[in-house]
Amino acid sequence: MKKISILGSTGSVGTQTLDVIAHDPDSYRVEGLAAGTNLPLLIEQVRQFKPSKVSVATKELAAQLKPHVPSTTAVFYGEEGMMEVAAGTEADLVVTAVVGSQGLKPTLAAIEAGKQIAIANKETLVSAGHLVTELAAKHGVALLPVDSEHSAIFQCLNGESPSTISKLTLTASGGAFRDRTREELHGVTLEDALKHPNWSMGAKITIDSATMANKGLEVIEAHWLFQVSYDQIEVILHQESTIHSMVEFADYSVIAQLGNPDMRVPIQYALTYPNRKKTPTAPLRLAELGKLHFKPMDMERFPCLAMAYESGRMGGTAPAVFNAANEIAVSRFMKGEITFLQIEEIIERVLDKHQLILSPDLDQVLQTDEWARETAARIVF
Repeated sequence: MKKISILGSTGSVGTQTLDVIAHDPDSYRVEGLAAGTNLPLLIEQVRQFKPSKVSVATKELAAQLKPHVPSTTAVFYGEEGMMEVAAGTEADLVVTAVVGSQGLKPTLAAIEAGKQIAIANKETLVSAGHLVTELAAKHGVALLPVDSEHSAIFQCLNGESPSTISKLTLTASGGAFRDRTREELHGVTLEDALKHPNWSMGAKITIDSATMANKGLEVIEAHWLFQVSYDQIEVILHQESTIHSMVEFADYSVIAQLGNPDMRVPIQYALTYPNRKKTPTAPLRLAELGKLHFKPMDMERFPCLAMAYESGRMGGTAPAVFNAANEIAVSRFMKGEITFLQIEEIIERVLDKHQLILSPDLDQVLQTDEWARETAARIVF
């Protein structure tokens, strides 16, 4: 029985992870759950899975939660609570599914504790990929990708030598506005941006898909997960989201991983690796699809992706700035403070103000992250 802790249990990836576990309860034991503010859902999860430790965002929420959980479940809150769920249980594997850079310190703590990591929190690798990968190597910890694109590459590389990689191809659906020109993006609403054509995801990542910032974060994450240069990573538009990613090798043969757009498949593969089990999802029927479509990526149409590549190539603290500025810009858009197109403008302006640190330690990464957030929050139009 594999013991599992989940950071971000009430979010999209967290709830789908628990769905996978619920379909095979004899194979898993949930040791810890960390959530934010969604108490009703968390209470349901605790009652169903009976973790030894649970955490919420604040002390007040912890007090509200405590009467609703078994006496055998210890209740924590805040950053300390996240650290407890990440590193302080008997879990073999920690699913990092929180949104944003708040997942960085708990992930590092889990690695220090020798936990295997199923990583869905791409911002952790974007902000501090050099620290995370070095620490994982030091402690012999596997970083098992949960994002469908990185899971696909991971599967394509099974049994292959990394030295034979010619190119990684990440596919992108194009998000809610893939068929609109830049001129047609003026005046789009939050409701419009949340209408993803293929995937069921949380609000922040759905908006990131519409700006293509999410694919930019995935490019930087792929650089660290698979130790390839940015020149070896390409992104193409693929509207069906059937091919999740591809690997081209030195002989120009290409291996692709296909499947329906259902996050439970890559989630389960991270939980069961190196084994495979039946999933609670539908099989892929290519004959019913009939055709698959591909288009080259237009960097002028999607400047957030271009800025992500630029930040990744600069290295150091630049990716952390890109990520933090994007988080604040998306939050401001969701609150109605800025327009959709001003998301990319905020990111660009914060990157322009940034003083690069080439080899930052953890404190410098966190300080840079805080600076970028404050700067992005202050920009007015």
